[in-house]
Amino acid sequence: MASEWIYIVEDDESIREMEQYALENSGFKTKGFEDSKSFFAACEEEVPGLVILDIMLPGDDGLTILKVLRASPKTALIPVMMVTAKDSELDKVRGLDLGADDYLAKPFGVLELVSRARAQLRRVEQHSQGMRQKESILRCSSIEMRDERRQVTVDGNVVELTYKEYELLKILLENPGVVLSREKLLDRIWGYQFDGGTRTVDVHIKTLRQKLGDGGKYIKTVRGVGYKAEDTE
Repeated sequence: MASEWIYIVEDDESIREMEQYALENSGFKTKGFEDSKSFFAACEEEVPGLVILDIMLPGDDGLTILKVLRASPKTALIPVMMVTAKDSELDKVRGLDLGADDYLAKPFGVLELVSRARAQLRRVEQHSQGMRQKESILRCSSIEMRDERRQVTVDGNVVELTYKEYELLKILLENPGVVLSREKLLDRIWGYQFDGGTRTVDVHIKTLRQKLGDGGKYIKTVRGVGYKAEDTE
């Protein structure tokens, strides 16, 4: 989920305060910075949802800051709107080529600033929603499975599972609270021709719980029947 903060990097205090005033009056939360040092320090604490970036700055200029943002995985996807007094087409092209998402030349109206900021944040939210819909995520309390990545985590820590352990956990997470018999699990995971017996399921459940650590307690045994995934202790 994107941060709710808009960071404004502008060395002219009057312009920076005007931008902050306009955005905050429209319901946004802002933080202002006069140079790259204070801006990057803030990014280490919290990554913003949008950056409004002037080109002409003391020390590192806006294009240099943009390069740094796009080079880091942590900040590469932050939408960046360049704001500058320069009307040179070359500056605009350089900014866009480096990965700027929008470009606003001074002088500009505050309503246009707010409208463009809102459009960038809306685009990011729509993209995030699309990614969430695309990616199938199965959860049971602290256990999380991202099937497109074939990744399992417990409390955010990646757990390495074998193919059969993964498939066993997947079917349990796909049927939360439903008791699945050993025979059904055996048939679904190993196939009807497998003749190793239901003890195979018990052995894999045991190793699965061990690997899940504290998350293993959510894989419940139903005596005489089978197993289920349930987010109660």
